[in-house]
Amino acid sequence: MTDQYQKRSAPSAERNQGPIGVQLGTLLPEHAHVLEIASGTGQHGAGFTQLRPDIIWQYSDIDPEAMGSQAAYATENPEQLMSPIPVDVMVEDWWQDIADISVIYCANMIHIAPWAAAKGLAQGAGALLSTGGQFILYGPFLLGPDSAQSNLDFDQNLKRRNPAWGVREIQGVENLFKQHGLVLDKTIPMPRDNFLLVFRTL
Repeated sequence: MTDQYQKRSAPSAERNQGPIGVQLGTLLPEHAHVLEIASGTGQHGAGFTQLRPDIIWQYSDIDPEAMGSQAAYATENPEQLMSPIPVDVMVEDWWQDIADISVIYCANMIHIAPWAAAKGLAQGAGALLSTGGQFILYGPFLLGPDSAQSNLDFDQNLKRRNPAWGVREIQGVENLFKQHGLVLDKTIPMPRDNFLLVFRTL
């Protein structure tokens, strides 16, 4: 690690890294080239590449401090962890300078961003992933009348902070990604009423 960058750590990332890693260990194809959207502290990429030494992990973010933390993690495993690139999924054609991606991974983003961010994410995923590619989305989701009370409460809390935020309905997310050629292949329940949604390109 260089003096220029300093690793950051988030308790939530530390907590959910293990359960997500168990799933990704079997979901990711061999030698996958993964683009992580909104990489945050960089803990997930650092942890998952330790579990899967065959994969390449590309960090991305819009926050300079987060990118600094990601860069610090990347210096510790430069063969697998790629230095972060700036990505704002609400910018038109944000994916144009990105290539050779087989999997896109995004955790805990679309509920703390406007719905336009989810739309941009789906559009970019449809453009970047070739047939058989995977898009993996982690976080809290609503299931209509079967929604967990914790997620309903979280949704109201988020909307009080910002009316454009909110826990998204799985059905709405599924419909959005289907419009861009990605079908929901697996819905995997995770701890603390979260889910891992696995989409595949048609």
